[in-house]
This record gives sequence, structure tokens and C-alpha cells, in this order.
Amino acid sequence: MGKSNPFSFRRNSSSSSTTRRRRTTSKKVGESPLLLSQANTPSPSSPANAGDVVAATGSGKPMGSLVAKPKKKAGGARLWMRFDRSGESELFECDKNTIIKRAGIPARDLRILGPIFSNSSNILARERAMVVNLEYIKAIVTAEEVLLLDPLRQEVLPFVDQLRHQLSHKNHFNTSGPQGGRQLALRDTESNLSASGRWQPVPETSEGLQAELPFEFQVLEIALEVVCTYLDSSVADLERDAYPVLDELAKNVSTKNLERVRSLKSNLTRLLARVQKVRDELEHLLDDDEDMTQLYLTRKWLQNQQNEALLNGIGSNSFPNNAQHLRRLSSVKSGSMLTSGNFNDNDVEDLEMLLEAYFMQLDGTRNKILSVREYIDDTEDYVNIQLDNQRNELIQLQLTLTIASFAIAFETLVAGLFGMNIPCRLYDIDGIFEPFVGGITMASLLLFLLVLGYARWKKLLGS
Repeated sequence: MGKSNPFSFRRNSSSSSTTRRRRTTSKKVGESPLLLSQANTPSPSSPANAGDVVAATGSGKPMGSLVAKPKKKAGGARLWMRFDRSGESELFECDKNTIIKRAGIPARDLRILGPIFSNSSNILARERAMVVNLEYIKAIVTAEEVLLLDPLRQEVLPFVDQLRHQLSHKNHFNTSGPQGGRQLALRDTESNLSASGRWQPVPETSEGLQAELPFEFQVLEIALEVVCTYLDSSVADLERDAYPVLDELAKNVSTKNLERVRSLKSNLTRLLARVQKVRDELEHLLDDDEDMTQLYLTRKWLQNQQNEALLNGIGSNSFPNNAQHLRRLSSVKSGSMLTSGNFNDNDVEDLEMLLEAYFMQLDGTRNKILSVREYIDDTEDYVNIQLDNQRNELIQLQLTLTIASFAIAFETLVAGLFGMNIPCRLYDIDGIFEPFVGGITMASLLLFLLVLGYARWKKLLGS
């Protein structure tokens, strides 16, 4: 009993603990060279040890390129084009947050320029910018620049070319440059200031007083002109294709012609909806003077500059210079100063005249579409009349055949009665068959004529 059994499963606690300590020590010793090698390995980003890192990898590439993935491009970046007052442009990509900070517009306004509202037309006025979404033209206009979205689209390229051409042309012939404008404004200021420092009314017939529209209205005018021209050309193409198709349908009512007219009417409905959206947006602006006032970005920008100048204690020439510059950026009536030295913020005559001109043009385009639709409706009425006439002729033919069937049915009834082999004296008469058949045939014909005459007397059949 005192001897230890070699086959016993009992282990010595001291020996097992020693074994565990040895294993733990071996693990630590085995890990320490690796940790030391990692600690002594030079950094891949260090330029001094770049060659050593490349040699250590063995693949000819730095270790950092094998471990770290390249940084992805920020999502949401879209292509924009910037135009300044002189017509200079540049392409750049940026996300919506950059545009929001640059233009000073809410984030929800960018949704209007997104693909969800691609078929809508909106002109929104904000404190520092104007959001324009007219058909394919999606832009943010400020008092100093234009930010155009997706400028490389095929539909937007005419607007880009015309915007660059007109802004460059106006800048080339504009004598009121940065220095010339200040000198001209100073001369006009000195001539229109009274001894008390108040503004005096300026004659509207003075030479050089009538100036161009503000920058934002120039851009809006170009956008409306391009959109209206595009819609007019679309309507002209529609008219050129519509009238021959409708005339062909009036001559020959076939499935092919009906399909062509159906496709034509679908295109007309879509085009009318597009014209109607732009027209309704202009009508909404014309009905609300407050919205039109908010669209005067240059006026608000100059007013902010004047307020800052007055708060900062700048000289008295700042207010007249900016005021005269505002008077030359807008027209005579909208930019003239009151005798009290304040702007007439409620004067929206310039913008109202601009919007009314294009509203009338869109109204004329809409009338053209409505005239084409009326022509389509007239053609459809004519085709329906033709179909009704053919249908009536078929009904009359059917009625005539029904009367004839009734007469023949009478003759068949008589023949069937005598075909039952019922005893009758007529069977005993020789040569009675031909006269009898002729008699019932004449009776059937007489019945047919009587019923047909009754139908004509009741005007169920035409003459």
C-alpha cells in the first residue's frame, strides 16, 4: 500500500506546477524576440529607412502600402462650374457642405437641385443667394458669382456658352470697372449731394444714368432666355411632326396611325406640363412683391456693406459711392435714392418687367401647345364621327340581314310543317310541288319587303 503504483492516475502537485511554470516561461521567451523585432523595426513612413522597409517586404513595395488601404474619395462630391461677374469660369468638385457654407443657403435648398426634383421648376430667394431650378439649369446665384451644377451635360452647354459670352461681352463694354466705377460714382455723388449732405432727385434723362441690370438678374435673364428658347424649339418640332400625322389619321384610320397619334399626344402632355411649371413659377413671383424684393441680392449686399461701413466709422464718402453704384447696377427708378438717403426696397419694377416679358413668351408657347392639342381633339372628334358612321352602317346592314333571315325562317317553317308526313289532301294533287314552293317563296319575299318598309318608315334604316 505504501508503494506508489506506476499505473496510478494520481499526479504530483509540485511537479505539475513546475511544468506549468516552465511552459509559461517558454511562451514568454518565445514571444520576446518577436516583440523586440517589432519594436526595432523602422517605421514605413520614415523617409530615411524607406529602402530598408522595401527590402524587408521583399515585394518591391513599402510595407505601409501593403497594410494601409488608400483613403476613399469623400462621398457626395459633384461637379460644379463657377462664373464671376467678368465671365471667367472654373470647374471644381465639392460636396454639399462646402456649397452650403459658400453660398449661405439651407441644406434643404440643395435637394431642389437634386435628381428628385429634376422635373420641377423653382426660383427661391435667400438672404445671400438665389436658387434657380429651371428645367435642366440648376444653379446658385449670388451677388458676385454663379455656381452651376453639372455644367458638362449636353442640355446645359448652350447655357454655359451664352452665359460666358454675354458676361464677357458686357464686361468688355462696361466702363464702370473697379476703379472707373468708384471715380464715376464719386463724380455723380459730388454733383447730386446738397450742402446738407442729403441726396437730391436725379433726372431720369441724364446721359449714362440708365445702366444694366444687377448681376443676379443678368444670370436669371440668360437662364430664362435659354429655357424659353428650348421650349419654343420643342414646340416647333412638335408642330412640325403633329400636323402631317393628324392629317394622315384623318384620311386613313389605322392602328399604325393611331399609335403615332397616341405617342404624339403623350409628348404634347409632357411638354405642356414643363411649360406650365415654368409659367406658374413666374406667375407666383409676379403675384408676390415680397419674393421679388428678396431676389435683389446686389441691393441687399450693398446695404450690408453700407451698414458695416457706418458701424465701423468709415468716411462719409462710402455711403454715397455705394448708393451711386447701386443706382447704376439697377435701373433708374429702382435704384434712385430717396431724399431721406434710404433705398426704395419695395421698388421691383425692373424684375417685374423682366419676368413679365418671359411670362408672356411662355404664355405664347403654352397657347401654341394648346392649339396643337385642340387640333388633335378636333381630329379625334372627326375620327370618332367616321367610326360612328361606319358603326351605323354596320348596324343597318345587320338589321337588313336580320329581316331577310326572318323572311327565310318563315319559308323554312312552312316547309318544315309539310315535311312531317301528316296526312293532307295536297299530297294527292299531281304537280302541286312547284306552285307551292313558288307561293311560299313569294310570301316570304313579300314579308321581307313589308318589314323593310316598316323599318324605313321608323327611320331605322337610311335612305
